[in-house]
Amino acid sequence: ESAADYTQRVTIAKSSAALKRWHQRCKAGIELAWAPILCADTTVSLPDSPNHEILGKPRDEEDAVRILQILSGQTHWVYTAVAITPEPTSTPVCALQKSRIRFATLSPEQIKSYVSSGEAFGKAGAYGIQGMAASFIEEISGSYSGIMGLPLFETAQLLQAAHVRFGLNRP
Repeated sequence: ESAADYTQRVTIAKSSAALKRWHQRCKAGIELAWAPILCADTTVSLPDSPNHEILGKPRDEEDAVRILQILSGQTHWVYTAVAITPEPTSTPVCALQKSRIRFATLSPEQIKSYVSSGEAFGKAGAYGIQGMAASFIEEISGSYSGIMGLPLFETAQLLQAAHVRFGLNRP
C-alpha cells in the first residue's frame, strides 16, 4: 500500500468511526446535534523507499532517533489527507495534499538534543515543522499547513463543496 493510499484509508476510517459513535449515542437516547465531521491524518515517507516505508509517530526515544537519522540529509514526502462527512447519512469525502521536504544533514548531537526536547513525539516523521525542527528544513514544496497536519486550502475546498459555512465563507 502506498503512503498516499494508507493516509487516505486511515483518514476515512477515522471519519467512519466518528460517525458510527455519533449514531450509537443517538440510538442510546443521547440527544446530539449534528455537526459535520472533519478528520485528518499525516504520513511521512521517503520517495525512493523500496518497501514504501511509512515513518509514523515514534514509539520511543530510540525510534525517534532512528527516524531522524533516516530523514537526515534526505528529501521526503509528507502526505496529509482530510475528510469531511457533511451529513449523518453521507459518506466521507477525502482530499490528499502531498508536500516535498528536504532536510539538512543532522549531527548526532542535533538529533539527540531534538529528541530530548520531547518535540519529536506524537508527530509523523518524528518532527514538527512549526517548532524547533524548522531549522532542519532546507526546502519545502507544497503546503506548510499540510505538513503541520491540516491542509487549509484542501480543507476549505471540501467545506465549500459540502456547503458548510466557516470563516470568511459565512454570510
